[in-house]
Amino acid sequence: MPVRSLTSPVLTWPSRDQVDGAVRSWGVALRRSRTAVLRVGYFGSYARGNWGVGSDLDIVVIMTECELPIERRGTLFDTITGLPVPADLLVFAEAEWKRLRAEGASFVRTIEAEAVWVA
Repeated sequence: MPVRSLTSPVLTWPSRDQVDGAVRSWGVALRRSRTAVLRVGYFGSYARGNWGVGSDLDIVVIMTECELPIERRGTLFDTITGLPVPADLLVFAEAEWKRLRAEGASFVRTIEAEAVWVA
C-alpha cells in the first residue's frame, strides 16, 4: 500500500525488492502451513520489472488438489497480511496446471515465461 514519508507529503509505492521479499516470506510460510501447496510464484509487472505506483501483485499457487471451484480458491489464502501491495491470486490443482500446459493455454505460457517461483 502507498505510504507517506514522515518528512514529505509524497506517497510512495513499495519497491520491487520490498515486494519480492514479502512474497517470498509469504510463500514460504504458506508452504510450511499447508502441505497441499506445491509451488508459489508471482508474474506480471513485478516479475517483468515494469511495475509502477498502483501495480498489484499477480500470484500463482499450485496445489496437489483443490475441491473448490476455481473462482473461490483465492478465499483459501490471506493475501492482505504480509504483502505490501494488493494481490490477485490464481490457484490451480496440479492436474489442472499440467492439463492447461499440455493444451498450450496462452495465459499458462505467459505465467511460465514470467514467473518468479518463490516457494
